[in-house]
Amino acid sequence: MKPTITAADVATALRFPLAAVFPFVRAPLWQLAIVAAAAATDVADGLLARRFGGSRVGAVLDPIADKVFMAVAFVTVALRGLLEWYELIGVLLRDIVAALGFLATWLLRRPTALPARAGGKAVTIAQLLTLVAAIAESPHVRRLAWATAAIAVYAIWDYGRTAARRTAGVP
Repeated sequence: MKPTITAADVATALRFPLAAVFPFVRAPLWQLAIVAAAAATDVADGLLARRFGGSRVGAVLDPIADKVFMAVAFVTVALRGLLEWYELIGVLLRDIVAALGFLATWLLRRPTALPARAGGKAVTIAQLLTLVAAIAESPHVRRLAWATAAIAVYAIWDYGRTAARRTAGVP
């Protein structure tokens, strides 16, 4: 039986207060520090879960914490005029589709647990790079946003293909 709450879950939960404070921090250096802390908790929770075991809470909490932090951070950056609305949607596309997919499987009572895949990890890294570039007001932020959107499209296809195989009983 899996434990109720683990050290990995505590690391995951730290992303919620980081997301809550992010919109109120105006200094780019402090925003970068918050992004670094969020990324560190994401890495730490994965390492802790692999080393000491995960929990049911963590399996649900981790993707929610990831999506909440990214959504809050990117909306904050977009409101500063550093990304257009369609770029914001592109950068968050994988997260939007994942949330809709979770909602659909929950409503249909057909949950399908999918382990993290390389495409999903690549999107997360690209999102972090895009976020750092936006905070730093890099001239490359728009190119990174479009690259992140392209990686997101691949990740969505990959996860969709994997989910279809699982529901069909194909390994």
